[in-house]
Amino acid sequence: MTRKDCLLAARAEALFASHLSATRRPTAAEAVEAIRKTIRAHGGTRGCAAEVAAAYGEHPELAARRMRWALSSVEALFPTGRRRRDEQAVAA
Repeated sequence: MTRKDCLLAARAEALFASHLSATRRPTAAEAVEAIRKTIRAHGGTRGCAAEVAAAYGEHPELAARRMRWALSSVEALFPTGRRRRDEQAVAA
């Protein structure tokens, strides 16, 4: 797993564990604030990962849906590598 993959996963786990609703895509500012607050509230990224694991254990059908939302939100808000270059090329 690359460093970028780890950052993507940590952001998605924090967004998953946040108070934000999965019914809409958050703005970048909302996501950054929610990720920051959630990481602090759970004592770091490992605490967020533990929250994700607990959710999958208790309600796997709901957790899978929320993680898809969190991952797609993070990928859209924080594009990295080739995807970012591709988007910049299209915008130009």
